[in-house]
Amino acid sequence: MSIVVEHDKRRRQILKKALDVFMEEGFENTTYQKIAGRCKITRTTLYLYFRNRQEIFNFSIKQFMAEVEQDILGVKEDTALSTPAKLKKTLSLILSRLEENQLLLSVILDYLMTKSRGPGNTKTKNSPANKSIPKSEVLVRRRTIRLRHILSAMIIEGIKSKELKKVDVGSANDLLYSLLEAAIFRLTVLKKESTAELKKAVGLAVDGISAS
Repeated sequence: MSIVVEHDKRRRQILKKALDVFMEEGFENTTYQKIAGRCKITRTTLYLYFRNRQEIFNFSIKQFMAEVEQDILGVKEDTALSTPAKLKKTLSLILSRLEENQLLLSVILDYLMTKSRGPGNTKTKNSPANKSIPKSEVLVRRRTIRLRHILSAMIIEGIKSKELKKVDVGSANDLLYSLLEAAIFRLTVLKKESTAELKKAVGLAVDGISAS
């Protein structure tokens, strides 16, 4: 068990240092050797944990999104909370996660913008729908859809229990999710370090659709 724990600890250390390199160099200019150098290990040792820089990047995204989803499901299954309380706590937890992972968000944004401008990102009539879409972007899209489904389920639950007003589920979902998008913009583009103001906005938004 200690070997597994130590392996996981080293993977996390590598991910943290790799993000620093991605941020400083940009995804395209980051090499496997630069990551190994920053971690002060050889390429051979790095291969024991990750096969290439793309796998390092994808694992960072998967780990982050999995932690967010775990937070949300924990709140969703808490029967002691009312639906408005669940929505507030869920969004507040996500905002905190975004704040804690500001560096990763910046790297993801830079990566997606770089790939969207790349020559290999052009679809053809005979190409499969996702063939030209980077795997990292597919991961983000899938997890985003899952998140929105969970929020919709909470809203529907609240309407049925009469804790929320009879609002349009899609519109309410868009309203709440837009606060998360605003947080990502502030953290990555405006380089703000706190989401405190948006957490207050979450409270106002949820109160606005609450029945009481």
